[in-house]
Amino acid sequence: METHGKNTIKNVTAIIPARFSSARLPGKLLLEINGKPLIVHTLEQVRRASTLSRVIVAVDDERLFYAVTEAGGEAAMTSVDHESGSDRIAEVAAGLAGDQIIVNVQGDEPLISPDVIDKAVEALVSDPEADMSTTSEPVSEAEDVLSPDSVKVVTDSRGYAMYFSRSPVPFPREAVRKNGSLESALIQEPSLLAKFQKHTGLYVFRKAALMRFTALSRSRTEGIEMLEQLRALENGLKIRVVEVAEHSLGIDTEADLARLRSRFERLGAGSPAV
Repeated sequence: METHGKNTIKNVTAIIPARFSSARLPGKLLLEINGKPLIVHTLEQVRRASTLSRVIVAVDDERLFYAVTEAGGEAAMTSVDHESGSDRIAEVAAGLAGDQIIVNVQGDEPLISPDVIDKAVEALVSDPEADMSTTSEPVSEAEDVLSPDSVKVVTDSRGYAMYFSRSPVPFPREAVRKNGSLESALIQEPSLLAKFQKHTGLYVFRKAALMRFTALSRSRTEGIEMLEQLRALENGLKIRVVEVAEHSLGIDTEADLARLRSRFERLGAGSPAV
């Protein structure tokens, strides 16, 4: 695939894991929005990132393969048995030559900002100590603090991840004592929201780190929280966290899909350049 931007860094490949099955929204990656399958919208948005030299969609179904290639994209068939997106992209990355930087963008992120991808890539490339990078965004709603579906991340003074959790971390003990509960504290003291960072699903790996990570067994805290990035932390991989202002939107439910379609209707034809 051709270079996608004038600032392309050598050997940076985005691999989009695309699994046909979806428990909450069956076949969601092929659902049409504004005349195109969801996976194609994601592909087109990712290709706007200027740091990428190649974009591959790692699929497990011929229908996805056809949708991607029909739209002019590059697709690779992968095993249907992978347990995670990281395992799926690792299968494709294993066949890439050289010291690659691998970007993992979820297939159901059609509104992902190309600038966010570039910032995450540049953060890893410029930090020789980091094995991988990821992104976080500000929390603006109490629901994101309280919901276990919204993953929170805590970083150290240098911007490396210390912990990821579905629970509200860091926990504002004194504010909760004063207000009786965390929910009340967030209502009475909305400035508390600024103490939290919401983790998003974008990852950038050095190829060697990706292969090491996917070869590891599930870790203790990963099994408790059901967050695979904890496997990386427990095994000593350093994760650089990049704070970004843009908000992401994964498509997991009918409500998410309705919001996405509404946005495309407002913006008109084509994918939104966020």
